[in-house]
Amino acid sequence: MKPCIFISCGFFLGNKSDKEPLLFTGMNCIKVKIIIYGALDVLINLFISKYNQLPSLIFRIMIWTKRHSMGVKVKNLDSEGYRFRYFMRGKPGSQPSVLMLHGFSLNKDMWLNTIEVFPKGLHLICLDLPGHGGTTRLLGESYTAVAQAKRIHQFVQCAGLNHKPFHLVGMSMGGMVAGVYAALYPAHVSSLALLCPAGLKIPKQSELFLWLKKLVLLKDLAKSALVPVTKEQTENFMKLCLAQPNFLKMQLLKAYLEDRRPHKMFFALCFLDLTSTESKYSLHENMRKIKAPTQIIWGKEDKVFDSSGAEILADAIPNSQVHRLEKCGHFITLERPRISARLLLEFYNLVCDSAKQKKVA
Repeated sequence: MKPCIFISCGFFLGNKSDKEPLLFTGMNCIKVKIIIYGALDVLINLFISKYNQLPSLIFRIMIWTKRHSMGVKVKNLDSEGYRFRYFMRGKPGSQPSVLMLHGFSLNKDMWLNTIEVFPKGLHLICLDLPGHGGTTRLLGESYTAVAQAKRIHQFVQCAGLNHKPFHLVGMSMGGMVAGVYAALYPAHVSSLALLCPAGLKIPKQSELFLWLKKLVLLKDLAKSALVPVTKEQTENFMKLCLAQPNFLKMQLLKAYLEDRRPHKMFFALCFLDLTSTESKYSLHENMRKIKAPTQIIWGKEDKVFDSSGAEILADAIPNSQVHRLEKCGHFITLERPRISARLLLEFYNLVCDSAKQKKVA
């Protein structure tokens, strides 16, 4: 076998005495190669594993920075062995407080882009819904819309929000729960904003509804695409949530959905509760009981719940207004954060001004 000289990655292996290159022959050369290649393989795999975690790490840093810059404080409230987690900004004042409820398998942080345009003196609370984020997660508990509304009522009482009517905002599943809450506890809600809420009997079935309908028949819920685990499942799910998916939006939505991965069984069970016969049309069955002034915001290209649901709500709620957003899908706070925030704030101010005028009269 011919002798070989081993020089790798710019390193020179030399003999201390004569400074000449060290010659490796036969098995020695092969062993050194195996060691070096093995070390490189370990380093590459380590880099790849860290790189895969990098987007999640960047997102968490971004969330922390946003919370800090906006002056929100994360708090816990314990009640009867149950813990609610939320973030809050401002203090109760003469104007109604604002309580915001997020969508299915998300958490309170989805509102950070929205509240960016809200006055810092406005008292607002963004709550992790039951089983979501840092709020207590119990597999044996019911997560129907009514059951969640009752849990929200527990929070409202413990947080002292029931001392005077507040403005309630909800998106998707949170919109369904918010609407049911407004119907069950009308004295607590001064006004209501619903962003593409679930729980309506919409004649036109959406693309996502047809997809999810098949999942109920799956025996292994933990492996269902309801809680995407593969790259392909995740991308397909995200494309259904966005009207104009691009790299940045897809990465942000992926990060928002990251927390659902370790709890996929819980979210599958939560979904079954929400879509059960008892719960799936809860908002539709209660919408005529809603007396508060109501704002309805919907993306025109929503593939999760068809935007025709806006008319259904508007016809049932006497004092309501509808806004349809162009080039917007289901994830309104990601695709149209500024315009949706502006609409929410304008409606809130309008209701507050109207209430002041009534008092003066």
